[in-house]
Amino acid sequence: MTLTRRLWLLGALVPALAMVVALGSAARLFRYDLERSLDRALLAQAAVESASLFDGPERKAHLHMTVSPLLEQVRPFAPHGYLHGPDGALVARYPPGLQVEESESRRVPGAPGAPPQLVTRIGTDGVRWREVQVDVRSPQGAPYALRLSASLGQVDGSVGTYHQLALFLAVSLGLALLVVQTWQARKLARRLAAITRHLRRLREGDFSHAPVEDPARDEIGQLRAVLAEATERLRGAREAQERLIAGAAHELRTPLTLMRTSMDLALRRERSREELRVGLEEARREVDRLAVLAGNLLDLAVAGRGAWDRKQGDLSRLVAQAVEGARAEAERRGLLIRAEVSAPAEALFDAGSLRQAVDNVLSNAMKFSPAGGEIQVRLVREAERYQVRVADAGPGIPLAEHQSVFEPFHRLAGTAHTPGTGLGLSIVREVAEQHGGRAYVAPEPRRFGTEVVIELPRDSSEERVRAR
Repeated sequence: MTLTRRLWLLGALVPALAMVVALGSAARLFRYDLERSLDRALLAQAAVESASLFDGPERKAHLHMTVSPLLEQVRPFAPHGYLHGPDGALVARYPPGLQVEESESRRVPGAPGAPPQLVTRIGTDGVRWREVQVDVRSPQGAPYALRLSASLGQVDGSVGTYHQLALFLAVSLGLALLVVQTWQARKLARRLAAITRHLRRLREGDFSHAPVEDPARDEIGQLRAVLAEATERLRGAREAQERLIAGAAHELRTPLTLMRTSMDLALRRERSREELRVGLEEARREVDRLAVLAGNLLDLAVAGRGAWDRKQGDLSRLVAQAVEGARAEAERRGLLIRAEVSAPAEALFDAGSLRQAVDNVLSNAMKFSPAGGEIQVRLVREAERYQVRVADAGPGIPLAEHQSVFEPFHRLAGTAHTPGTGLGLSIVREVAEQHGGRAYVAPEPRRFGTEVVIELPRDSSEERVRAR
């Protein structure tokens, strides 16, 4: 079922039918209330008439309505009155000259003290009448029957008018809802069609366009905003993937070219045993370089997936172990590592990946620090987060490249010959983000060196980590 038909059905037809049912039920209650009001009026008038039937001259039975000064004014709506004697014969009527049906001309009084009888009868002209009969006793003890009969034509007319108005309102409401729902359905269909077209482009791998602007702030507008954010992330992920592939191809080409050159030189002419050894050693170094690069690429891929075993642990202990593991290499390079690690620091993390990230930052710090320099490692609490801060004594990173240094294979000017694959900080960023945190270069100005920060949430709820 299309959106338009569904809105027609649920937004126009069903409400209109519900209104018809509701108005029909209200009409029944309306008729019931009018008839009960008429019954109460008949009973009240019967009470008055029955109490004064015999207060005339010589206590002769009579109806007060026949002598009322308002006789002509109330004639159109006043009830008809009948008084029957002990033998059932009609002794008085109201209004005077009222024609009485043969079947109604006689009415034998009932037993004394019987409750009033309320009945509905249909006249020969098809008009319904509501009638009450009260049995009374004369002062001499003779039984009489007083009947008051009021036409239900006014009730039927009022209910008929109500039905006409209700039907008109239901039809008008249904048509109005149909127009509104048609307009709304077309508007929603256009918005959803724009999202569908954008999803088709995404399915075809086109991430270059954002979804069509939608100023509404309803659920569809929120869906469009989420889709725009997802598109932007997909575009960024593809660009990052393309840069990674291009960088990996470049990094792989260099050692492969050197290996092929060494092999071509060895095969061009006969070589001595020593020359072959030198060529094989050069090839072996390039193979080792390729192995390191392949390992780093694999680490980066694993970090991007974030498929780790996160457990509650002491972050300070992990940082302390990383510092102790780096001391031997620092001493070999003539560097001093000073650690300020507070304990305990409970957090939810994957020990293996996070240890690798801290090792990468320490390795970079040692790589760019001059002999005799000092590396400071601190674990601090900042609001609801932990920060692992590693500061070196190297040349520093220009402010303009604080973000780009975390891109794969990015190298600063003047570091082309520094050992490394250019993936260390990329892995650090991926690990931090997969833990719900981030990695960045501290923006605070320093006299020299660089401070890299790995920031992780203190909140140990696994849902918060997964939400990132």
